[in-house]
Amino acid sequence: MPTSALPSNRFERRRAETRGALVRAARQILAESGDTSASIQAIAERADVGFGSFYNHFDSKAELFETAVVDALEEFGQAFDERLTGIDDPAELVAAGFRLSARMADSHPELMQVLRRRGLGHIHSDNGLARRALRDLQVGIDSGRFTALDPVVALSALGGTLLSLVELRFARPEVDGDEAAANLAEMVLRMLGLSADDAHEVARRPLPDLD
Repeated sequence: MPTSALPSNRFERRRAETRGALVRAARQILAESGDTSASIQAIAERADVGFGSFYNHFDSKAELFETAVVDALEEFGQAFDERLTGIDDPAELVAAGFRLSARMADSHPELMQVLRRRGLGHIHSDNGLARRALRDLQVGIDSGRFTALDPVVALSALGGTLLSLVELRFARPEVDGDEAAANLAEMVLRMLGLSADDAHEVARRPLPDLD
C-alpha cells in the first residue's frame, strides 16, 4: 500500500497505523463485495481499532471508501512504475499496461477487484494509473508515435477497454488472460495509429515478471 515517510514520533506513528488499518479494511470490503453499507462499527472491528478512532481520521464512510479506492489506484500506478522503468516507447508502455493488468488479476486479486468495482469513476482522475496513462498518451502524440487526437478522449477508450479486460479476467477465468490482453493491446495500438504489423509486434514484446 502506498505510504509516505514514516512519522517521526510515537503518537504520529500510531495515528498513521490506525488510519492505514481503516483504509485496508475498506479495501478488503470493496474487493470482496463492493458493498459499502457496512457499519462503522463493523469496519472498525475488521481494522482492529476502536470505534471512536474512526472519526479521528474520516468524517464519513464515503470519505473512507473513496480514500481506499484512491489508495488502491495509486498502488496500481506504482506497480507499473516499478516494472516498466526504462521503456521509452509509449506504444510499448500502453501494451505492457494491458498485459500486466491481466496478470495482476492473479498476483494482486484484492487490488484488481477494487479496480474492477470502482475504476470507472476514476478513469479521468488526477492520480493512479490515469495520470500516468494520460502522460504516455501525450508523449506518444507529441512524438508522432500515435495519431494526433485528443488525449483525454483516447484515455476514455483505453480506460474503458482496460476495465473490460479486468472484468473478463474475473468473470471468465477460463479464458487465456495473456492472449486476451495481447490481442486487446494490439487492437488499442491500431486505434492509436500503429500499423497492423507494428501493433502486433509491440503487443507481444517480453514483459517483466510480477512478484
